Amino acid sequence: MLKLNAIKSDKIWGYELWVASTHPNGCQQDFSSFVGGDYPLLVKVIQANERLSVQVHPDDEKAQLYEGCRGKTECWYVLSADEGAQLVYGMNGVYTASELRKAIQANSLEDCLRYVSVQPGDFIYIPAGTVHAIGGGLRLLEVQQSSDITYRLYDWGRGRECHVEKGIACIKNEGVRDVRRFPGVFSCPYFTLEEIYVEQSYSTQIGKAAGAAIPGDTVLFFVLDGSGSFNGSPAKAEDIFAVAPGETVEASGDLHMMQITPAEPRHRPAPAARS
Repeated sequence: MLKLNAIKSDKIWGYELWVASTHPNGCQQDFSSFVGGDYPLLVKVIQANERLSVQVHPDDEKAQLYEGCRGKTECWYVLSADEGAQLVYGMNGVYTASELRKAIQANSLEDCLRYVSVQPGDFIYIPAGTVHAIGGGLRLLEVQQSSDITYRLYDWGRGRECHVEKGIACIKNEGVRDVRRFPGVFSCPYFTLEEIYVEQSYSTQIGKAAGAAIPGDTVLFFVLDGSGSFNGSPAKAEDIFAVAPGETVEASGDLHMMQITPAEPRHRPAPAARS
């Protein structure tokens, strides 16, 4: 078991804590050594004091074509939210590439967006190709593919570089799910999340796959709230622990945790990192 220390990245809108990462742009060397290489997921805590840009991430195919790396499917669990806090989650209609270019040029893209109000405990799944933006006054747990590719479509007049053509090419005009409370268990092609409530004590063993262990066999436990002990180490809100295959987890106290398990197929080679 390894308790991880976050890497902080300050932003104009707030900051990110990279709490589990082997990505070159923010690699925890002890975590990289623990898993034995390139972990397929990147886990962050995002503190948004102001709204982020309107953006989209490429899927694996587009990311490999444009950048030579993984795509970026992700999800958010709302840790805290100011009253009235909102997200951009998809668009309010189906728009052509030409219509989107015109809206961006006219600084009216915000009229095409779908806004949703959120509160602590809400869960939002963002498959690659979904237009999205985090609003101000939100703190989120983000679980994503290990990728740092973002195509900014619109930045609310702040003047930062946008990536309109690549971004528009990556948009998928597919319906988004309703924002809802976390359902207890969620799975997608890249990860599985499971909510765990520890009342006094909890024990489980992390399974071992056939063959030699790979980095993606390691399972993460993120403390959503509460306090207690995790394999003998003090545990509190926003602590995260990496557990190797075959290890036993022993937790005690009053802990609300999220178990994060990669779902990337064992036969899939890790895409090359962009130099």
